[in-house]
Amino acid sequence: MSEAALWAALADPHRRAIVALLLERPRPVGEIVEACGLSQPSTSKHLRVLKDAGLVRVRQDAQRRVYALEPAPIAALDAWLAPYRRLWNSSLDMLAQRLDDAEEPPPSKD
Repeated sequence: MSEAALWAALADPHRRAIVALLLERPRPVGEIVEACGLSQPSTSKHLRVLKDAGLVRVRQDAQRRVYALEPAPIAALDAWLAPYRRLWNSSLDMLAQRLDDAEEPPPSKD
């Protein structure tokens, strides 16, 4: 599982929608097909990309394949984003301070 494969897998909006569905709970392919509004072959291709990237795992349940999120790659992406999140939070803190300063009434000239 390479970092590039993770980002490439998540670049597609349909695959991000599948990941969002699986965040709620594991699901069989049929439910994913229905929820995403894609054809079964198209959904299977997206699931294969997610599986090859290590983002999901699959298990057989009788005749069904049930997909679930694999947490380790998500944690790796979160760790990669951490420094950027700190930068973003710092920028938001500075913006909040400027807005607070702008709301203070000007000193009276009495």
